Amino acid sequence: MAAHLSWMPEGGPLWFPPVERALKGGLLMAGGDLSPQRLLYAYSCGIFPWYEEDSPILWWSPDPRCVLFPERLHVSASLRRVLNGGRFTFSVDTAFSRVIRACASIPRPGQEGTWLVPAMVEAYERLHLLGHAHSVEVWQDGELAGGLYGILRGRAFFGESMFHLRPDASKAAVVHLVSLLRERGVGVVDCQQTTPHMLRLGAQEISRREFLALLREFCPR
Repeated sequence: MAAHLSWMPEGGPLWFPPVERALKGGLLMAGGDLSPQRLLYAYSCGIFPWYEEDSPILWWSPDPRCVLFPERLHVSASLRRVLNGGRFTFSVDTAFSRVIRACASIPRPGQEGTWLVPAMVEAYERLHLLGHAHSVEVWQDGELAGGLYGILRGRAFFGESMFHLRPDASKAAVVHLVSLLRERGVGVVDCQQTTPHMLRLGAQEISRREFLALLREFCPR
């Protein structure tokens, strides 16, 4: 039987198909909208949007899932020297729009274009104003050197994107974020996609089933 991709019209009901129906690679549904209610519900279900310009909104639930447990953060000796050297200073939620727009615009090796299309940027800026989306800013010599942003739901943090303009700035942002999340009792950081960058910081892959179990514990709907 051919796999079937569910379609949701804009403004349709607040619903997603069971994540077990996702196609190979994790694609689950197309369509819908980027309202705050749908986005927050999606995260609590282990689903996130990811699409390009001139494409319908695409919703994903990969298997396996890359996560970082805060207590397993790995800080290399060289990164620790950078952090202890005072090169960077940090802030939280003081330049959210600058961070997300830098994530959208700065070229990445091996990647053409961006999945952070204008509608996505505007949607997460709305979530920030509502108190759900947060940014960590890394500064060097008074200039924005790097940062990251994501969604906090209950005791789960859903990392969305990061950038750096200076060496080690995005890694430093992760370390600072995890320190703050530990203080709040956050149990898991969702990295969405597996990258060498996050694996070096201690992230690991787990099954989608394990990830959903973590969400039931840390991110009740």
